[in-house]
Amino acid sequence: MRFKKLDLNLLVALDTLLTEQSITKGAEKLNMSPSALSNSLSRLRDYFEDDLLTQIGRRMVITPLGESLKVSVRNALNNIESTILVQPSFEPQTTDRIFSIFCSDYTQTVLVPHALEIVGKQKSTARFQLLAQVANNPHEQLEQGKADLLIIPSDFMSTEHPCDILYEEEFVCVVWKHSKIASGELTAEKYAAAGHVLMRPEATKKDFFGTLFAQKYGIKRHVIATTFSFASLPALVIGSENIATIHARLATKMAKVWPLKILPLPFDIPPMKQCVQWHQYRNNDEGLIWLRNTLKEAAINMDVE
Repeated sequence: MRFKKLDLNLLVALDTLLTEQSITKGAEKLNMSPSALSNSLSRLRDYFEDDLLTQIGRRMVITPLGESLKVSVRNALNNIESTILVQPSFEPQTTDRIFSIFCSDYTQTVLVPHALEIVGKQKSTARFQLLAQVANNPHEQLEQGKADLLIIPSDFMSTEHPCDILYEEEFVCVVWKHSKIASGELTAEKYAAAGHVLMRPEATKKDFFGTLFAQKYGIKRHVIATTFSFASLPALVIGSENIATIHARLATKMAKVWPLKILPLPFDIPPMKQCVQWHQYRNNDEGLIWLRNTLKEAAINMDVE
């Protein structure tokens, strides 16, 4: 099919090439031969009168025109999928859909089990891929078609796509229950003097709490260790005088199985608003509406366990 002399079948090839930046990986993703995809790239280059991707050393680099087309092409395909290719109705008990959800291990520990419990009680045949949260520009996972939903704090939400607040979360400190710091009140001075273990996203290398404490309270934390995982933080304070600042629900879960003591923060920190976000073109996707409602119900059930 052609539109203004462009073979629309080439849009899928273009989207894949701009995402993978590799003919070999793109061909594998599209289940076609590298030579066939290379031929598609040649036709795209002729149409746009631009290389789109150029070989530099062993890798392919997107040209400025290719970069400018990247989001537009992905949005066009998302629009086609949501308005033309989407199934007219969704039945949880007979669906074969696999939903991709980008979320942190914290979310997978405190929220997702309740969602899966609801799905099981409904006897739904839906399946789920829980994928590592991307800290930098997570909305790109929606726009590139890699994620059906994001479950992330409101501070990381994109204004370009709709979202719902699932719940609010407080923060607390956890320490080894046999440590000296576990005795008595945790003051701001004791907090500042302690060693800290923290989760630092690989993509950003930022210490979000550290920045907040430094700006608001003039406190610079002495960081003993960093990790990529929220759920591992409580374990990293055991046997030491160190502190971890973590989500209250996660702390409560971990304190049931590990020798931990939960202490209130000696500062006022606004609660985190945990949200779910989806692509603007998928507002009417019945499967995503069902999944979002399931997550909302799961959020309510978290505090009933």
